[in-house]
Amino acid sequence: MRRFLLLYATQQGQAKAIAEEICEKAVAHGFSADLHCMSESDKYDLKTETAPLVVVVSTTGTGDPPDTARKFVKEIQDKTLPIDFLAHLRYGLLGLGDSEYTYFCNGGKVIDTRLEELGARRFYGTGHADDCVGLELVVEPWIDGLWAALAKHFESSRREEMNGTLTTAPNASRRTDPVQPESGHIESQIELLRLDDSERKDSAVLEQNAANGGQSSALIADTESSLTHSVPPLSHASLNIPALPPEYLQVHLQEALGQEGSQASVTSLGPVFQVPISKAVQLTTNDAVKTTLLVELDISETEFTYQPGDSFNVVCPNSESEVQSLLQRLQLTDQREHRVLVRTKADTKKKGAALPQHIPEKCSLQFILTWCLEIRAIPKKAFLRALEGCTSEGSEKRRLQELCSRQGAADYNRFVRDAGVCLLDLLLAFPSCRPPLSLLLEHLPKLQPRPYSCASSSLSHPGRLRFIFNVVEFPSSTSEGVRRGVCTGWLASLAESILLPNGGKARAAQIPISPRTTNSFHLPSDPSAPIIMVGPGTGIAPFIGFLQHREKLQEEHPDRHFGAMWLFFGCRHRDRDYLFREELRHFRERGILTHLKVSFSRDTPAGEEEAPAKYVQDSLRLHSQQVAGLLLQERGHIYVCGDAKNMAKDVNDALAEIISQEAGVDKLEAMKTLAALKEEKRYLQDIWS
Repeated sequence: MRRFLLLYATQQGQAKAIAEEICEKAVAHGFSADLHCMSESDKYDLKTETAPLVVVVSTTGTGDPPDTARKFVKEIQDKTLPIDFLAHLRYGLLGLGDSEYTYFCNGGKVIDTRLEELGARRFYGTGHADDCVGLELVVEPWIDGLWAALAKHFESSRREEMNGTLTTAPNASRRTDPVQPESGHIESQIELLRLDDSERKDSAVLEQNAANGGQSSALIADTESSLTHSVPPLSHASLNIPALPPEYLQVHLQEALGQEGSQASVTSLGPVFQVPISKAVQLTTNDAVKTTLLVELDISETEFTYQPGDSFNVVCPNSESEVQSLLQRLQLTDQREHRVLVRTKADTKKKGAALPQHIPEKCSLQFILTWCLEIRAIPKKAFLRALEGCTSEGSEKRRLQELCSRQGAADYNRFVRDAGVCLLDLLLAFPSCRPPLSLLLEHLPKLQPRPYSCASSSLSHPGRLRFIFNVVEFPSSTSEGVRRGVCTGWLASLAESILLPNGGKARAAQIPISPRTTNSFHLPSDPSAPIIMVGPGTGIAPFIGFLQHREKLQEEHPDRHFGAMWLFFGCRHRDRDYLFREELRHFRERGILTHLKVSFSRDTPAGEEEAPAKYVQDSLRLHSQQVAGLLLQERGHIYVCGDAKNMAKDVNDALAEIISQEAGVDKLEAMKTLAALKEEKRYLQDIWS
């Protein structure tokens, strides 16, 4: 059987799931995939690999390769490698990303570019799948086209071997055009989908969420589609549905005999610190659109350290009520304290089947559902297909088939992905679906810790760590109630006992936190360098730490020259959600913050502090001459923190316009200048979706 090497690098499991799908489909097409995580470098060697290489890689952070690809990327980025180091290698790459972020699919692009620089050549065109509009729009046609590309490659290699040309020097560098995936024309249309998506999400999807609240099929008009109901032509269509994913786990529930481990020991790879909440303050008024809380943690009894600009992880549990509802729906409430014993099935057809690393041994079912599994995860189509196999009622089976089919892609996006439907929603909407526990363990991803930016300086608050967050709230897909974010809802409930208008102090529950890998979102090493900080809403968090840190440094070194500090802050209303208003006024009066520009998107600008601008990007444009001078003449640094979906892109576009206008260059040259600033670590982002 024709063999190819299949590598994946994943952060949250999507790239792995896609690679496993490729591996399983390969056999039916006459191929054998040698599947490995990119981090398992002892199991493959690209330097001596003779088979074609297929890579599936996601993107994390603000454009970084996943943690599992870091070692691989570092090795291939070695500047001492010759340009023909991988000249023998033929490859195809599928990158996963989210166009809401500035560096779309950058994890894949970094690897793709470097492989080509080292002489490797594509046998199949690169695919860039966008989670913003649905990965499957590119993933499915890319996989469909892979088999013909592999067949062509093997046929070409066979001919070259027969002709004796494979190893001859003149032909070794001969280039042949790679097969282009069918997804190419789809990718060219994705921008239209993104535009349509952004216009539709805030209206139609939220309306549909409300409509889905009363999921009684008897009340749904025949002409309206919903999560549980389809209309022609889909309801009459012949369907192309995925193959049933092979089962590979065997689960046994055993009565508990002893004490189980703590959540920290089984949910995080790095060190975890249990720290008490020492203070909580509501920063917004009760009539603000969003509730923003400041939480202070007491880290004095731990070895946890940080500097301004760092972020850290909060290890959080799933909602207790949702876990109980899930147990009840699975008819496992009476066995919630039973130990979960998991092993791989001896007769499984799944290639390379292994126990999920995020499922600990000797822990209770309730513990695993609470601390280990992302029960709020949006189910992938493979999961829907597996759930369909556990559904007995005919119309419910048909609807689940539609939602996981190629023909039902639009309905999947509208009623599952965009609506944020989770497993519990599906089980409530499809009463005859009775999945075994093993199916959940096979398909639910690891419950990820949530990252937060430090909003303090240890110089100003020794032994303390502060952070801020909006309490996320959104309509439930299957009820009329409101759901809170997994982590922010939990933190808000913990903070309630000590939450007073001026920050009450009382002993509160402890929460587990862990440090994040080091980043470069730090103050310049040269304190005389001017800095521009752009942080609307909770994006102001790291800059409060910057300002506190700078204040202490200036107190300790009164004779040292410190560069100017500009802050562009934005919120909706001056009197409702102007975060840290008094603190910022203090920093202005002390001369720490040399320029403060505040934008109110829902108020008429007034007062001396506020620039007549609606958003931070508008305020940047109003000060384009100063911004350009700081960045281009004075070698200043600019930091952007906050929302990736709109703000970060809009700020980037504004900066490109400013440089183009003030430096008298075209937009392309301005974009190159921004790229150079990023390369020099003078344009830094800490953004999230």
